[in-house]
Amino acid sequence: MTVIVTPPYFLKVNPRFPSLFLIASCRKTMVSTSSNKDPGTFITVTEKATFEKEIKRSKFIAIAGHISDEPSARSFLAQVRDPKATHNCWAYKIGDQFRSSDDGEPSGTAGKPICSSIFSSGIDRVMVVVIRYFGGIKLGTGGLVRAYGGITMDCLKSASTCEVKSKVPIGIEVPFDLFGVVYHQVRVACGIVLLSLRADQN
Repeated sequence: MTVIVTPPYFLKVNPRFPSLFLIASCRKTMVSTSSNKDPGTFITVTEKATFEKEIKRSKFIAIAGHISDEPSARSFLAQVRDPKATHNCWAYKIGDQFRSSDDGEPSGTAGKPICSSIFSSGIDRVMVVVIRYFGGIKLGTGGLVRAYGGITMDCLKSASTCEVKSKVPIGIEVPFDLFGVVYHQVRVACGIVLLSLRADQN
């Protein structure tokens, strides 16, 4: 008997394989704060994170969350922004794509510092919205840059993150006596294992 270890995507493009499958449970990705060196790997936040700070009577609330594309960024902004706040400034990064908004603050004093902090953190597929309630004291250009950039970095540092690695579909054929070894190794390495069994009469 021959054992075919076949991930799901391989089966979609190779429907000739039989339909007797054993699906193992999925493992959670290991949390990591290491730098992103592999182009097929990125670090992102696992859940929404919030950080609050008062600066010269102005209340700042930074909210970070995972996004996958521009529509999800718009959805996240609509979900967390406060219409009653003085400003809802934001920035996001999705791979090489990034955008930001000063939302009424002097040009370049809010959105860009938020975006710069996202880049410095090494986190991808993330959006940060910083809500400001004006307290009556102007911070000046430098003060605003430090306030928005600083609270963004504090928020991302406190966020729970994970390292996401790209998956490559493969199909391998091994002798039945090596089935147990291969199954264990693939399960440990990939987390999700889809096995297809095929009898070999030769």
